[in-house]
Amino acid sequence: MKLLFVLYLMSLFVSPISCFRLVNRKPLAQKSFNVVNYGAKGDSNTDDSNAFLKAWQEVCGSTQGTPTLIIPGGKKFMLQPSSFQGPCKSSTVKVMMMGTIIAPQSSGKWKWDSRDDDAWISFSHIKGLIISGEGTFDGQGASWWKNYNDHGRPTALQFLGCDNLKLGPLRHIDSPKNHISIVDCNGALISHLHIIAPENSPNTDGIDISRSTNIIIEHSTISTGDDCIAINSGSKFINITAINCGPGHGISVGSLGKDGKYATVEEVHVSHSIFTGTENGARIKTWTAGTGYARKITYEDITLIKVNNPIIIDQHYDALESVSDSVRKGVKVSDVTFRGFRGTANEKDAIELNCARIGCTNIVLENINIAGLGGEKPSASCNNVQGSCSSCNPNVPCFH
Repeated sequence: MKLLFVLYLMSLFVSPISCFRLVNRKPLAQKSFNVVNYGAKGDSNTDDSNAFLKAWQEVCGSTQGTPTLIIPGGKKFMLQPSSFQGPCKSSTVKVMMMGTIIAPQSSGKWKWDSRDDDAWISFSHIKGLIISGEGTFDGQGASWWKNYNDHGRPTALQFLGCDNLKLGPLRHIDSPKNHISIVDCNGALISHLHIIAPENSPNTDGIDISRSTNIIIEHSTISTGDDCIAINSGSKFINITAINCGPGHGISVGSLGKDGKYATVEEVHVSHSIFTGTENGARIKTWTAGTGYARKITYEDITLIKVNNPIIIDQHYDALESVSDSVRKGVKVSDVTFRGFRGTANEKDAIELNCARIGCTNIVLENINIAGLGGEKPSASCNNVQGSCSSCNPNVPCFH
């Protein structure tokens, strides 16, 4: 009886409003969206594209916390060309990539929903996008490389108009063409990437940047068949540091001015990086018929290990094409510094400043110490260059 009496007294103090709240409390909104829950199989054969896109629609439409697309580990998800579009409702959207995303195994099995065949995976107009998780993008590029002159090849991973992007850590292998394109983006932190493709794979750039500003790329290893990083027209305030590049074609500005176009690049800083067995180290390349400028560019604290062309400015990138004197204009190259280069060169011409009639101005070389292999002393060549060289080995004849 005493127990029943106590329970009766307790019931008198329970608020009806509290009971109402307990009964009518809404479930917490979902923040994480696992692609498996939307039908993705992850068996490397099933086309999981629709499942990914369904999950993405939920992520992009969510307003709770940081909506996150979960790509679980231990699985290989095969995707046909897919476009993940914004804008999204949340100011930050995350992709937690722990598994592997693979392209169709052969180029003939790719299915395009439209005529937009520029990219395999694209993210467009998404602000605050974060992709991380140490997963892998596998572009299955081998079948594309065999016949690369017969048809256009897609970029593997494209970011278009994605401001305040964060990318990495991630692994990316074997793109049909360039691995990552950054286009029309303002603000990006790209770090701890491992990008791999065979040395003889054509045009498999690691990261290409176009019409973008305030981009940071750091602490990454890039080993491909073309430029480790290429900075293209419309880009400025690009900071690249702590990159292990090689094999590949180095870290390049350009090419700029193809087909007579007006092209601009400025405020580029590359530092604390290592080039191993690359075709080039620091390179600026422009087409003769183009116009515009490449300026305020610095490469410093660079280690060279068996690099063919450690320092090169080439304003005759179209040397194999016929360009009449009447259309020779040139992209102006100015305010460029190469500082603190050390290591070994494979070729005798370790420094090549091959400027056109328009000339290259204020080209500064400081503390350059490049040795040849097998005791051979490297040399430098130059044309139409104005600048200075301090503590340079080899010496640059234009500056003496």
